[in-house]
Amino acid sequence: MAEKQEEPSNAQNGEPDNAEEGEGKKKKVKREDLPPFEIVTGERLPAIFFKFQFRNVEYSSGRNKTFLCYVVETQGKEPVTSRGYLEDEHAAAHAEMAFFNTILPTCQPGARHDVTWYVSSSPCVTCAQRICEALRKNKGLRLTIMVGRLFMWEEPEMQAALRSMKEAGCKLRIMKPQDFEYVWKNFVEQEEGEEAKSFVPWEDIQENFQYYEEKLAEILH
Repeated sequence: MAEKQEEPSNAQNGEPDNAEEGEGKKKKVKREDLPPFEIVTGERLPAIFFKFQFRNVEYSSGRNKTFLCYVVETQGKEPVTSRGYLEDEHAAAHAEMAFFNTILPTCQPGARHDVTWYVSSSPCVTCAQRICEALRKNKGLRLTIMVGRLFMWEEPEMQAALRSMKEAGCKLRIMKPQDFEYVWKNFVEQEEGEEAKSFVPWEDIQENFQYYEEKLAEILH
């Protein structure tokens, strides 16, 4: 499943393409000038981000962010469903951590929460540990994680982290083409005044899904 390496534009990574051009334009902010903790939240992400960041390629060159779309179904006398997305910079905070620090605490305490994440790539080792801790401490939390790609899955430490998440009760799944379509319809911005554009799957979406599904099955077996 060879995938040609892609060089992302600034816009695909959330930065304007002309960040350093034009008289009177602000200079592009250097990495060391960025704040140490930055998480972007919202209800819908730009289509250009989805098309690049969620694509389930084997070689994720240039994809240096995690996009996490979430659905929280709170069970109770009056069931409540909330949804949104989180976006991070890998050099700073991670979207998975932000969910537990900023989103989950706003949900009704003591209630059962059925949470589904649609994530551009699987969690890193540190985030996997945080997920396990949260599931063990909160018996009312049910978490399903749908991932577009497996992050550094060849590494033994990463494989162990994925297995520990399963053991803690987390359901790990690879996103099928239908799941990408669901994210497109429910979490991606559409042009105002236009009918929602149909999701157009990329050429190797099914092949790549099967590739990652086999790898995950081997790891969790």
